[in-house]
Amino acid sequence: MSARRIIIVGGGASGFFAAITCAESKPSADVIILEKGREFLSKVRISGGGRCNVTHACFDAREFATRFPRGEQALIGPLKRFQANDTVAWFEARGVTLKTESDGRMFPVTDLSETIVDCLIESAKTAGVKLVTNCGVQRLSKRAEGGFEVTLSDGKTDVCDRVLLATGGCRTAAAGQLAVSLGHTLEPPVPSLFTFHTATPWLHKLAGISVELAEVSIPGTGLRERGALLATHSGLSGPVILRLSAWGARELHDRDYQFPLHVNWLAHFDAEQIASELNARREQQPARLVVNTPIAPLPARLWEQLVLASGIAEDTRWSRLTRAAQHRLVQQLTRTELAVTGKSLNKEEFVTCGGVHLREVDFKTMESRLCPGLYFAGELLDIDGITGGFNFQAAWTTGWIAGQAMAREHGGDLERVRSAGTIRP
Repeated sequence: MSARRIIIVGGGASGFFAAITCAESKPSADVIILEKGREFLSKVRISGGGRCNVTHACFDAREFATRFPRGEQALIGPLKRFQANDTVAWFEARGVTLKTESDGRMFPVTDLSETIVDCLIESAKTAGVKLVTNCGVQRLSKRAEGGFEVTLSDGKTDVCDRVLLATGGCRTAAAGQLAVSLGHTLEPPVPSLFTFHTATPWLHKLAGISVELAEVSIPGTGLRERGALLATHSGLSGPVILRLSAWGARELHDRDYQFPLHVNWLAHFDAEQIASELNARREQQPARLVVNTPIAPLPARLWEQLVLASGIAEDTRWSRLTRAAQHRLVQQLTRTELAVTGKSLNKEEFVTCGGVHLREVDFKTMESRLCPGLYFAGELLDIDGITGGFNFQAAWTTGWIAGQAMAREHGGDLERVRSAGTIRP
């Protein structure tokens, strides 16, 4: 009887983790990664600005799962089996040390994504995984005698016992075609983790300006987030905007990315404290120009634009600031309203909301409930987290569980494929 033959479709984070786990757990298995592109782990290479935000320093499974707008409940069990501290230990055992930044994000101490890429590729090779690039999968079909027939992009076919689909997020419904062809349904894909466009001229002048703690909200939706905010040439970005976009992915898509946005630029103060700060300036610096005396920690350029946007003339001194004008300034500082007119994906670090319905997958094994021998991992599932390393952790976790399950013997195993196959590394 020949060794078990397992094909991993997709050479990204979850595919590699599954392949390595499977090959290390069952060295006799014939494990192959098929990547349609020219290189493996392309998203890992660009993530975190080229540093790779591997995971997040949150070591409670239930708390970690709350960072997923879609997939929270499904991930609790898997995260109890393989969570962030297991990821840290996994990489450290292979010579890669991670560090934790002040916001909880974890990166390799080298600050180079290549460190993670090299570790995964070397671990796969050491475990005996066959690595094949420029090889997409056009079609998957069940074989009457057991296992699957795999039709490759060059028209050749191969066979295997088990298949893992780890093809990444469904930017279009067509990306989930292989799963659909085997009986699965997709939650329609829409973008998550995107920046906001605005048509506000004074904001565009502030490109590159950041605020460490702002609060943003979308009236009428219940969507509200706090965090760092960045002004861009087209509008707003930064962690707080990306988190808001993740939680509001479907609702904002339904609004065609046209909606009002409220910004509190001084989220660490309440309106009464701000009014007190302004009164102090009126009393202590009456001859100073209002536009030249910002409230810390607001950048001076941002303060100036907010003062002007509230209708206060550039030459107004504190001694001449009316109560009505001061009230308008407080409102502008705590509740600037901006019209969002569109979105941009977060560079190439796109994440999608949508994918294979979670009820169709057994999260104890990541095996399909509809098609025995078919497994899923990573963003192809209808799972997506906020920014900060959460999506990578979901990839490591689901990949690890799938890899463990594919390596195990169990009563429902498919008949072994006797052919050695046609794919070569």
